Amino acid sequence: MRVPLFAINQLTTYRWSFETDARRIAEAGIPGIHVWRQKLVDYGVEKGAHLLEEFGLQPIALSWAGGFTGSDGRSFADAVKDGKLAIEQATELQAPVLVVHSGSRGGHTVNHARRLFLSALGDMLPIAEEHGVVLAVEPMNPAAGAEWTFLQSLADAVELTKKFDSDHLKIVADVYQLFGEKNLIEQLKNAAPHLALVQLADADEAPIGEPDRRPLGSGKLPLREIVSAVRAAGYDGAFDVELMGLEIENSDYQQLITQSRSYLDDILGTTPSADSVPAK
Repeated sequence: MRVPLFAINQLTTYRWSFETDARRIAEAGIPGIHVWRQKLVDYGVEKGAHLLEEFGLQPIALSWAGGFTGSDGRSFADAVKDGKLAIEQATELQAPVLVVHSGSRGGHTVNHARRLFLSALGDMLPIAEEHGVVLAVEPMNPAAGAEWTFLQSLADAVELTKKFDSDHLKIVADVYQLFGEKNLIEQLKNAAPHLALVQLADADEAPIGEPDRRPLGSGKLPLREIVSAVRAAGYDGAFDVELMGLEIENSDYQQLITQSRSYLDDILGTTPSADSVPAK
């Protein structure tokens, strides 16, 4: 199955329902969708899979499973059990990637938190391999993502994936979360073989606290250079538009989707009308 060049993340259209997401994204001619698990489960997994098929939308990823350090109040066993369920849901959805967050360091030492995450991945990977689903870990800026993960840099994530000899463990590179890393473009080029997904958003500064993502092309991130560099380095996966923050919440979602598509058509060299889907 060919991976779409780009997709809209359902967190971008936070207020819309699963059904509205599918219809509006398809009508805009966007080929892919990054499914937010909460919306999917609320709508119904089987029902959701059929709806996306009806609208001709390919799920590029499902988010998320995790919390293995106990940071969200669940036991390790419960978090792993939920992670395995998420793999089954990704399989039913035909989403090739499941985003996985470790959970915060919490009261653990870094080494213990890392051991918990490695143990969880060791339990989940055989199932992911069996179902053909890639588990993708996501590093985050500690000033904005410490409650989600203890992976604080792209280098941290690459080092962790190398602990396993598996093509089904890779990385989500969210360029918003990586804003401020030294030699970011060069790092992304070097990490290209380990990338399962590249997430795009713009920003005026590195993240601190609540998300303050901006529409593509309206901030200071070198998005054109990033996209060009990772593609030249061999990355052939999707580019996922994930926008959140006060400016986004007050935006017209339809205009945001249209603007995102126009920007990506330009930098990816795609034709706006080539894969449009008729309104239903």
